[in-house]
Amino acid sequence: METPLNSSGALLAAALRRADVSARLDGSDLPFEQTQQFQDVLSAAHEFLLNRIEDQRIDIASWSRSTVTKYVETETASFVQEWRIPVNESEMQQVSGALVKELTGFGPLDDLLLDAAVEDILINGHDDVYVSRGGILKRENIRFSDNHHLLRIVRRILAPLGRRLDDSNPMVDARLPNGGRLNAIIEPLSVNGPSVSIRKFRKDPFTPEELQEKGTFDRAIRALLQAMVLGRCNIIVSGGTSSGKTSLLNALASFIPHQERVITIEDTAELSLNHPHVVRLESRLGSFDGEGTVNIRDLVRNSLRMRPDRIVVGEVRGTEVLEMLQAMNTGHDGSMSTIHANAPRDALYRLEMLAGFAGFQGSENSLRRQIASAVDFIVQIARLSNGRRVISSITEVTGVGDNIITTQDMYRHEAFLDRDGKEADRWMSLGLQPHTTKLEPFRQMLREASGPFA
Repeated sequence: METPLNSSGALLAAALRRADVSARLDGSDLPFEQTQQFQDVLSAAHEFLLNRIEDQRIDIASWSRSTVTKYVETETASFVQEWRIPVNESEMQQVSGALVKELTGFGPLDDLLLDAAVEDILINGHDDVYVSRGGILKRENIRFSDNHHLLRIVRRILAPLGRRLDDSNPMVDARLPNGGRLNAIIEPLSVNGPSVSIRKFRKDPFTPEELQEKGTFDRAIRALLQAMVLGRCNIIVSGGTSSGKTSLLNALASFIPHQERVITIEDTAELSLNHPHVVRLESRLGSFDGEGTVNIRDLVRNSLRMRPDRIVVGEVRGTEVLEMLQAMNTGHDGSMSTIHANAPRDALYRLEMLAGFAGFQGSENSLRRQIASAVDFIVQIARLSNGRRVISSITEVTGVGDNIITTQDMYRHEAFLDRDGKEADRWMSLGLQPHTTKLEPFRQMLREASGPFA
C-alpha cells in the first residue's frame, strides 16, 4: 500500500512521472546528481520523508548524524521500492546522501561550507552557483531544486542568528558562527531570483610566514612591514574587493607586541587577530525606525575611552574616518585600517571624500594636513589575474606641499617571466630613505633583510 501524501501530492506525482524514465531524456552525459531527474526524485523523496517523520512523530533533531543516516537510507529504499523509481543502487545512495544533508545540514551548500579551500560562494538563483578557490572564480556543478529550496536553506542558516529574510526585510547581512559572512537579497530587489554571497574565512588566519611562502611579499617587504608595526606607524591597507586586505591586516597584527591592548572595530566581525589581548567590537543594526543603531563611528569614539594601545578598524567606509584620524593624531600611534581603493593616491582621495561626507568643518588644506599627519604608510594589495594576491606597492605619506598630500613609493611590485617562461615576482626598492623617524630603531633589521635602507 502506498504511503498517503499531503497537499502536494499532485506535484509529487508529476515529479515522479518525469523521473520515471530509465534513460536520460536530455541525452547528456551529466552525472546523475547534476540532472533534473535527480532534483525531481530528491524533491519527491524529501516530501515522502517529511511525511514519514511527521506520521511517526520523530524528533530527528535529537538524533546523531549516524542515526539519521541509517534512518534516511532505510526510508529512501522504501520510497524507491514503493513508488517504483527507476534508479540503481548508486543513484539511490546519492539521493539518501543529499537527504541527510537536507535534514542535518545546509543541503547543496554542505560540502562547500566544509571545504577549507573555498573562499567565496556566490549564488545567482537556484541553478547558478559560482565558487572561488585560490582567487579563481568558477561555476560549480551544484544546484537547488528551485528558488524556494534555496530560500529554505538560507533561512535555516539565518534562523540561529535571529535574522529574517522576507518581503518586509528583503536584504540581510549576517556574521556566521564560523566567522564567515552571508549577504542575501531577494525579489523584488533581486530581479532574477535570490542572490546569496557567502564569504568564508580561514579558521587560522594566514601568518606573515605563510603569506611570504605564497608570494604575497618577499623577505625584505616582510621586514619593512614588521618594522612599521613595531615602530607604531599608522598603516592603511588599500585594495579592491577580495584582494586580501583582511588577511594582510591579520598578518600585520601578529607583529604587535603581546603586552599591548588591541581593540578591533568592524561592521561585521571578520578579523581574527593572533594576539592574546584583543577586544572585538561590532556595529549593530537598529530596528526599522533606526532605534538602537550603533555604528562604527560610535564604536571608534567609545574605544578611545577603553585604554587602547592600538585601534584596528576593519574597514573605513563612512563617517568614522574623522574619529579614526583624530585617534591617529592624538596618541594612538600604531593604528591600522583597510580601505577600498585601487591605488595609494586613490586611497587618500577617498579619505578626503569620506571626511567631507562626515561633515568636516575645516578647510581643504587643513583636512589634507590632518590626513598627512595621521597616516604614515599605505600598503596597496592587489589580486592578479591568476588569483594570487600580492603587495603591489608600499607608499609613505610624507606631508603636504602645494596643497597636495605628498607621498613616496618605497617598493613597487613587478611581474616578469623567468628562464622557464613562468611568471615570477620581484619587488623593486626605489632606494628612498623614509621621512618618518619611527623606523630608525629598526635600520639594522631592514639592512639585514636587504631592505631599501641599506
